[in-house]
Amino acid sequence: MNCRKLFFTTILAGAFFFGVSASTLRAQGSSAAAPASSGASGKIGVINVRQAIITTSEGKQASAELQSQFAARQTELENLNKQITELRQRLAAGVSTLSQDEQARLTRQGELLARQLQRKQDEYQEDVNASQGDVIDKIGRKMIDVLDRYARENGYVAILDSSAQNTPILYASNQIDVTQDIIRLYDQAYPLKAGSTTPKPAPKPAASTTPKPAPTASQPPAKP
Repeated sequence: MNCRKLFFTTILAGAFFFGVSASTLRAQGSSAAAPASSGASGKIGVINVRQAIITTSEGKQASAELQSQFAARQTELENLNKQITELRQRLAAGVSTLSQDEQARLTRQGELLARQLQRKQDEYQEDVNASQGDVIDKIGRKMIDVLDRYARENGYVAILDSSAQNTPILYASNQIDVTQDIIRLYDQAYPLKAGSTTPKPAPKPAASTTPKPAPTASQPPAKP
């Protein structure tokens, strides 16, 4: 039970959806441990937990649904950032033509928008993290069962997470990487169901000037 709890803690600490590509995670997965000693009856394996979670069919679906749920707020942030940029450009272009009163007004307007953007960015990130955590919790708990069964049936005494920052692994042979096996077994054990959805974040009031179209983006815009 302690081993299962430790593995789940690693999942919660390391897995995420936005801003992570499978290719990047695969590049991080060359970690390893030495094989079990000759006196042991089992073997050691390696799994990239982050890659496993986001590569399952359920993980891919959850990632797409989360991005769709947050798309309108992402667009609102982008529009605020655009307004701030335009104000700065207007101030820079009119440094010798705008009156002091107009420059002061535009400066105050920009500062107000910047504070609004910062607040909305913080709220956005908090809600994204909470929604991701709900999904990771759901997938991670089931993945523990899949990994536990796989390890017992295949004679593993330990399976280490190569994506965990605190795992002291320097090299791993691809021959002991079980990530793809766990993804395949997870998809078999938990096939997608029609109409399944991820937890929805609490709705946030959108600014009246926010357009409705929402291009998908993995991260909030850069701070002004």
